[in-house]
Order: sequence, then structure tokens, then C-alpha cells
Amino acid sequence: MLRIVVTHTAEADAFLSKLNARGQLSDESILKTVRRTLSDVQDEGDKAVIRYTRKLDAPRISVKELKVSQEEVATAYAEVPSEFIDAMTHARTNIEKFHQKQLRTSWLSTEPNGVMLGHLIRPLRRVGVHVPAISQLLVSSLLMSVIPATVAGVEEIAVCIPPMRNREINPYMLVAASECGIREIYKCGGAQAVAAMAYGTDTIPPVDKIVGPGNLYVQFAKKEVYGHVDIDKLAGPSEILVIADSTSDPDYVAADLISQAEHGPECAAILITPSLGFAEQVKTAIAVQGESLPRHNLLTEAFENYGVAFITADISEAIALANEIASEHLELHIENPMNWIGDVVNAGAIFVGPYSPEAVGDYIAGPNHVLPTGNAARYASPLSVDDFLKKTSLISYTKAALAEVTPAVVKLAEVEGLEGHAAAMKIRFEED
Repeated sequence: MLRIVVTHTAEADAFLSKLNARGQLSDESILKTVRRTLSDVQDEGDKAVIRYTRKLDAPRISVKELKVSQEEVATAYAEVPSEFIDAMTHARTNIEKFHQKQLRTSWLSTEPNGVMLGHLIRPLRRVGVHVPAISQLLVSSLLMSVIPATVAGVEEIAVCIPPMRNREINPYMLVAASECGIREIYKCGGAQAVAAMAYGTDTIPPVDKIVGPGNLYVQFAKKEVYGHVDIDKLAGPSEILVIADSTSDPDYVAADLISQAEHGPECAAILITPSLGFAEQVKTAIAVQGESLPRHNLLTEAFENYGVAFITADISEAIALANEIASEHLELHIENPMNWIGDVVNAGAIFVGPYSPEAVGDYIAGPNHVLPTGNAARYASPLSVDDFLKKTSLISYTKAALAEVTPAVVKLAEVEGLEGHAAAMKIRFEED
């Protein structure tokens, strides 16, 4: 189930190339379908949204059912156990506390010559959140997408969730959204939901930014509407990378690798260790633990596609390889893990020690689990409050302060051949 390869071999290099290719969106057939969907929704609005939703999700849904009613939300509360609400409230509280620490305020600085400079920081007015809910109930992704926006102070948040065949949204999703203060929920998903949020329809007003996970159709759609609206990131399949040594527990490591592999066949589960014997133990543990899980077939396919244990010379080489892969989740199951954190420069999130499994970060720890995938941790960051804020620069000069810098501005403008810029400076001092 888990292939074992030694670094600096042709097999290892080939597998690294395969891993790096996961982050590329390059399916012309999907792109063609997405462009047609976007065009249809832009031209036909609700009519096209309903047509695609009937085709893909709920065959009998109507336009009047597109927006979730408060009666439906009330019904959902009666269908979920109180234990779920308690657990979800615990998660929501931790996520809010973590993201509140990210808030920042506008600032101004005044120089002795009267120049005033600053940044005005304001929340986006309206944001759209896409949450897939067909193969998996992604309550956690709803929380992680919505809460930073509410903490940032976003005035309006619209959530799009694909309906079930009976034209309803799963009650767990409705309750989670309601508990986060969301009053605007729409029964649509996929590229048609992205198009509706980007361009607007009679039922769904347009937004300023679209965030949230989804399949390749959603990712292509987000890429296509970028520029018309902002997006958070292009999210590929999930991935986990564990660095472990012979002091680690192979059962823990196997369980954590499985936790990501069960998301689907394109998910990557990577172990890096200096110990061949430990890698063999993890391989055996994966086979034993995976056999009894309900998503056994999915995780088996994931391990066959992107499951690997790299054998390195030592932990230093393991860290260097992890930085090259730049994974979404990185776990350190090694002796004295805190000593190595400074060497990890490319990872979406770092989980330190045997009792910090990736699963606790997915649900309840507080840091956002919407993370860069497909090698993007080289340059990208987790979803945060910053994603829902915009910054405006503020510049104010007095006449005396402007006079001081006019010769320099004029010279730079003349070098660039922009005489209009130079003239805009000089005209203010012609009388002098």
C-alpha cells in the first residue's frame, strides 16, 4: 500500500515530479465545461443556476427554493443532536479566538515636515463562501471559511452549498451556518455557484470575493472569475507529510497518514524518515488500520497513487526534502521537535509532536485549515482575517514638504519620459 523509496534515486526523483504536478490545473475538457457554465449563468442568471443544479444535484428544485428559508433552518435544529452543537460550538470558539489575534487596525504617521502617511484597513463589504457537501459533510470547512470573515467585520456573507436530491441542505450544515450567524444560504454548488456569486443573479447578489474548497470544476471556475472578483486560493487535493524517526510510534504515524488519504484518490500521504525499519512498520500499520475503515477503497487508491515513504540519510535531509515538497500539513514525529521548527520554511501548517495530529487542526485547535496545497506553501499562507480586509494608502503633503521633494520627483519623471508627471509637480510652484 505504501511504497518505500530511497532519496537521490531515479524512483524518488520520478515520484517527486509526480507530486509537484498535482498542483497544476490543466484539464482542457473541464475548462471548456466551466467556461460554458460561467457564460450561461452570466447570460441567464437564476435560470441557468437552476438548470445546472437540477442536472447535477436536485432534479426537481425550483427557483423559489434556491434560497434557504428560516423555516428550513428551524427544522434543521430539530434534526441534529445537541452533542453536535456542543462540539461545533467548542470548535467555533477556538477558531474565533485564534483569528481575533490576527486583527489589525488602521494607522497614521506624521513626519516633522507635516507629511502624513498611513494605511486605512477596512473589511470587504460582501463575501461568498462555497462549501461542497456531496461526498463529505464539510462542516469544518464552513466554519474555517466563515469565521475569519465575521471576525474581520464583513457585512454580508453568502454561503452556497449544493442540495441533496430531495432539494434540501444537510441539517448539520444549516445548523453550523446558523450558529455562525449566516442568514444567507443558497442551494447550489459547483461552477454555477461560483458564477452566481461572481456575476450575480436575481436571487443571489454579486460578491466582492469568493472563498472555499471544491472540486476541479470549482477551482477552474474560481480561476476564471478572478479579476472580476477576488478569490482566496486555488485549492488542490489534500496532503500530509510526516517526518519521523525511530523514536516515533508507527501506529500514530500510520493513522495520521490515513486521515488525509481517506479524503480521496488524489490525496498525498508522505512519510520521510531516516529509518527503513520504521518505514516498514508504518507500511504494515497502514494495511492493518485501513482494512476496517469505511472509506477503505478511497484511501487504498490514494496510497497507490500518492503514498510514499522517503528514506533519507538523517533528519536534516528529511527537513530539506520537506521544504522542497512544501506540503499542506507537516507533522514532526521526531525527538526534540521544537529544535527543528526554525528549519521548516515551507509548510501550510506544522503539527509538533505525537499528540498534535493533523485531525485536531482540521476541527478544533483554532488555526485555519484552509491551507496552500500542491507546493504552494512556498509562497502562500493559510486563510486568515487578512483575506477579508482591504488596505488603502493615505498620503498627505504640505506645500513646504512637497517643495522639498519636487526636484527629485521631477528628475525621476523626466528620466522615465513622463513630462506630465514632472509638470504636475512644477505647476504648484510656478508663482514662487
